[in-house]
Amino acid sequence: MAQRIKKGDTVLVISGKDRGVRGEVIRVEPKKGIAVVEGVNVATRHVKQQQGVTQTGIIHGESAIALSKLMLVDSDTQLAGRAQFKFLEDGRKVRVVKRGKRS
Repeated sequence: MAQRIKKGDTVLVISGKDRGVRGEVIRVEPKKGIAVVEGVNVATRHVKQQQGVTQTGIIHGESAIALSKLMLVDSDTQLAGRAQFKFLEDGRKVRVVKRGKRS
């Protein structure tokens, strides 16, 4: 099955504490159903000084978020919708954003 959300895509968070936030996808793990999005689901970690650890102290970093909580944003219209696949006349398969009837 083709992947609907990929690294580098702009997505909109549709539920959870970061609802309404847009960000760029940093990493996707489709088998686990999660993605890491820039500026979304930021967690604070306290890292103790150890050999080999470059940054210590209080570190803020993005945690994974479920793919079901993300919606793809169209690069042309900047509106969010579901990803759909279409075949062009030359036979290429492309992703397009499908908007709902009410939106």
